[in-house]
Amino acid sequence: MTTLVIEPYRIPAAEIGPENPLPAFRGEKDDVSVGTDESVMEEDRSLLGWRTAWRVLPYRMQDSYTRNRREREFQSIVLENSHLRAVFLPHLGGRLVSLYHKLAGRELLCRNPVFQPANLALRNAWFSGGIEWNSGITGHHYLTCSPVFAAEIETMAECPGLRIYEWDRVQGYYWMIDFHLPEHSPLLFAHTRITNPHEHEIPMYWWTNIAVNERPDVRVLVPADTALANPYWKSLTVVDLPMIDGVDYSYSAQIPHSFDFFSRIPSENRKWIAALDRNGEGFFEASTRELIGRKLFCWGSGQGGRVWQEFLSVPGESYIEIQAGLARTQMECVPMPSRAQWEWTEAFGMLHADFEQVHTSYWGRAWRSVEREIDQVIPLRRLEEWNHMFSGIADEAPKRVLSHGSGWGVLERRRRIASGCKDNAPSGFIFDDSCLEKEQEPWISLLENGFMPETNPLDEPGSLMIQREWRDILEKSVHNPKGDHWLAWWHLGNMCMEDRDMDGANKAWEESLHRKSNGWAYRNIAVVARRRNDMEKSCYFMRKAWKIGPRIAPIAIEYAHALLDAHHPAEMLNFIQELPEDIRSHERIMLIWAKAALEIGDIDGMERIFDHDFATIREGEVTLTDLWFAYHVRKLSQEEDVPPDDMLRERVMREYPPPRRIDFRMTSS
Repeated sequence: MTTLVIEPYRIPAAEIGPENPLPAFRGEKDDVSVGTDESVMEEDRSLLGWRTAWRVLPYRMQDSYTRNRREREFQSIVLENSHLRAVFLPHLGGRLVSLYHKLAGRELLCRNPVFQPANLALRNAWFSGGIEWNSGITGHHYLTCSPVFAAEIETMAECPGLRIYEWDRVQGYYWMIDFHLPEHSPLLFAHTRITNPHEHEIPMYWWTNIAVNERPDVRVLVPADTALANPYWKSLTVVDLPMIDGVDYSYSAQIPHSFDFFSRIPSENRKWIAALDRNGEGFFEASTRELIGRKLFCWGSGQGGRVWQEFLSVPGESYIEIQAGLARTQMECVPMPSRAQWEWTEAFGMLHADFEQVHTSYWGRAWRSVEREIDQVIPLRRLEEWNHMFSGIADEAPKRVLSHGSGWGVLERRRRIASGCKDNAPSGFIFDDSCLEKEQEPWISLLENGFMPETNPLDEPGSLMIQREWRDILEKSVHNPKGDHWLAWWHLGNMCMEDRDMDGANKAWEESLHRKSNGWAYRNIAVVARRRNDMEKSCYFMRKAWKIGPRIAPIAIEYAHALLDAHHPAEMLNFIQELPEDIRSHERIMLIWAKAALEIGDIDGMERIFDHDFATIREGEVTLTDLWFAYHVRKLSQEEDVPPDDMLRERVMREYPPPRRIDFRMTSS
């Protein structure tokens, strides 16, 4: 029989830490330019870069974690039958961290033995392993390290199933995934539904990211003969599968550097991806027709890729990601019409195929042999039938909530009812007042009392909001004597800034300062000055923000950055010297200090930088290796009385390879 239970899940884990209270505003454009060469056809490039610019508000950044791990207990929800045991973590985005095949006695996914956040997600913190669900815009999801709702549902034959769901705060849409594990089924099914409740089109993005173990004998197969390759250091290009420059890239352990491969699966072909070992056994994913994209990501066999793997897990562990998405690539979104509801079903499970066919040098023969086996396990017609049945279940309310997400969906429901609008939450959701938390309290007061309570400006200003409807309510509230205060004007400026109205934002923050002096408004005015390339003015306002307070690490980091960018390294070094020890030892302060020390030539003690275990290095960031080479150029220049020219830099590159611990380079060394 199929069971659904809550169990403790214990692993060594780093703390996420508190959210960064400073709003991270989006840039000037919604679209991103994606470089392509002449091999990329118009059908592949038509939506590239569309609505993929980074944005995060109203969510706040998660950037306070470290590498300090201790044994921690998470809540897990286990869906199990006679074949499979699936373990989900509702407080970490609903991640499926384990899919264990009981009859074969093997884990089908890469099950990370630790929880180690790293700077790879839209909000910074992300962790590797298992299967994650990415929605909204390009990148790892906003809630990948945050709670989502989890509830028990009743599936066919009265079997229990699991539903995870949430309301997206950036674009205001609803998403849900129902997990079905019928009795005696060798496959886990995931039925996803996204609902656009608006009268306007929104850009939509969805990728299911599946981590499987990387080994030299594992081959990744897809039903395509070409792919769009993204090697990170040059333009997107079309390549023939699987050979590139004499290397078979379907065996990821042979790939020297980090790489993305977006398979160009013909529209008439079935949509699936598999990772199979020397015996022709391993994991596969297959979907209904809606998910047209399939991707292979690998870190590469170079030193930087290995370091990333060890940082995210432990030495000896390595993984690749095989992925399925709504679009051909992850460099685009798809237009979702107003009032549209999209849904699809994915099947996850173990596959047995003829090992000789799987590993033949004839690529077409290899993937077609795998597809025949998938057709035996789950014919496309049968998967479409399951999808239709799952769709009916998705309309039904769950039996009980097992774990709460945020209270923002409840607040949105209250706002709509208060404004006379129809409640548009899907029937399959449970959003009740028990979900509300302290974060929603100021906004509930604004909605019900007509004003937001004022707080002490030395305290954190609380959660953020960007919806146009909330801006209308807040604008009215500042004409109420109880609502005309520094905090309300500060929030109003945030909304203006996210709407790209910098003048309106600046004016609102000046009003905030007129009501009460506060560092939060000065910091935001400094952001405006920086956006306008006035670095001196940015420094001036950051200086005032720091002086008034609160004197917290995020403001110290931005102030130090402003001083460095305005070419005041000496002043910046003095500022750092006067910081409290807990802030002075922050790794981002350490990096800024090192850059300033190099600029003025005072590099004594800089070696300690390279002994620190940095936690927040961004994917693709090469700050540490750049500092390493620059340090040795400066040091040799001083010791040997030679100019720090290109000749010396080339010598340093040859003779002073960076220590392994700091080498996070994803491209050529």
